[in-house]
Amino acid sequence: MDRRIFLTGLGAVLSAPLAAGVQTAGTIPRVGFLGPTTAGAASHLIEAFRDGLRERGYVEGRNVVIDYRWADGQFDRLPALAAELVALSVDVIVAPTPPAVRAAKNATTTIPIVMLNVADPMGTGLVADLSRPGGNVTGQTNDAPGLGEKLVGLAKEIAPGARSVAVLRNPANPAAALQLRELEPAIRAAQLDLHSFEARDPKQVESVLLTIGASRADVVIVRADPMFFGERKRLAGLAITHRLPTVFERREYSDAGGLLAFGPSLAGQFRQAATYVDRILKGAKPADLPIEQPTKFELVVNLKTAKALGLTIPPSLLLRADQVIE
Repeated sequence: MDRRIFLTGLGAVLSAPLAAGVQTAGTIPRVGFLGPTTAGAASHLIEAFRDGLRERGYVEGRNVVIDYRWADGQFDRLPALAAELVALSVDVIVAPTPPAVRAAKNATTTIPIVMLNVADPMGTGLVADLSRPGGNVTGQTNDAPGLGEKLVGLAKEIAPGARSVAVLRNPANPAAALQLRELEPAIRAAQLDLHSFEARDPKQVESVLLTIGASRADVVIVRADPMFFGERKRLAGLAITHRLPTVFERREYSDAGGLLAFGPSLAGQFRQAATYVDRILKGAKPADLPIEQPTKFELVVNLKTAKALGLTIPPSLLLRADQVIE
């Protein structure tokens, strides 16, 4: 059925709920979701995506089907999972993080792909241009001028006497090199010694935090990464165990016990991804949909963790925070 013809009759479909698994293929649009983490780790983000769809008239199981595939933090599973979604002939694939986008892009040149939580999409070859992406990929980038400088500034605020900073990143993430380059000038300007540490899978998380603790780093910056995101509760707990003041890049880390977090709203990006899905289902070509940069940032401070670390958070920082967890 022609998608435009179907959408004109959407109101009729809304008034007649479909039984699960009945009348899906060929009658209502299918959205593939290629998740690099676990379903549990991203449950609130999926709900934000569903909220965005509902705001645009789509109700999962009624007039849209969402096929989920989860890599459980194992990036090497993504190509096979992407191939499964292509075999289902989904109308659009939503892919958070560069590894998921790359896997989807390698699996299909025709099915539209909506990316989010991606750094430097041009530099990594995912799109040709931010204003006119070309190809079958569009969506959102994490790129935000000054983010690295902001993270270093916050690290200095929570550890004013710091002389060294440890940076934790995942070398399996294509954005890892960019993340480090973004921080280097800000760290030099702050006259801090830089120590870079890497963990590429959950098995290495505990050992690398032990190594960072032994290095006597004064403060730690953890860059955004889907594997770290899935391990955020363990990362936050290990940082406390090893007495490490830590700045994370997503508010979810502070919700899980991390000391401080600052960065683009991930839930906001998932909600906004629904806008791209809606426009594509209505006939827009991903090649013509500009890549959006983040506009909403969140600063969260966990005072319970500060107390556990014996730290006093400056009042000026607390006043700027979007949320203070007590």
